[in-house]
Amino acid sequence: MQHDDVIWSIINTSFCQYKSQTKTQKFCRNEYNLTGLCTRNACPLANSQYATVREEEGIVYLYMKTVERAAFPAKMWEKVKLSRNFEKAMQQINENLLYWPGFIKQKCKQRLVKITQYLIRMRKLRLKRQKKLVPLQKKVERRERKREEKALIAARIDNHIEKELLERLKKGTYGDIYNFSQKA
Repeated sequence: MQHDDVIWSIINTSFCQYKSQTKTQKFCRNEYNLTGLCTRNACPLANSQYATVREEEGIVYLYMKTVERAAFPAKMWEKVKLSRNFEKAMQQINENLLYWPGFIKQKCKQRLVKITQYLIRMRKLRLKRQKKLVPLQKKVERRERKREEKALIAARIDNHIEKELLERLKKGTYGDIYNFSQKA
């Protein structure tokens, strides 16, 4: 048997793995927490009857925890896939959480609204054409720049040698070694 008040008194006063405290508020990092705040109503550990709405890879699920499942931690959360249609999803929440506390029903609905809104925004952003960001590899860029500089220096030397040879050829330094036609 699970005693919610005893669990909450221990979690609240002493250590909780998921609690993170600031100067003004306590936050809960548990993935099943409805509000993100560390309070008695919103704590998934200290409530034997608890429900939350979560999104996994674009699909929204309603997770429900009941007292009967407390003996089996691996099967503690019942997972119900919610419809993509917002009204049908709200109706599914109402049907599944019919006799549950009003706080949990209200927060589940709020969370569904929030999740559906950000899923819609994600779909819109995916449909828009976005500029593809290409990372610059500084090392490769630097190496290529050095190679280009060396190639330019080598090209200047080649041009200089070619001009020097042409000048010597015109002066007649080599004599009759080369037989070039004068028309060319």
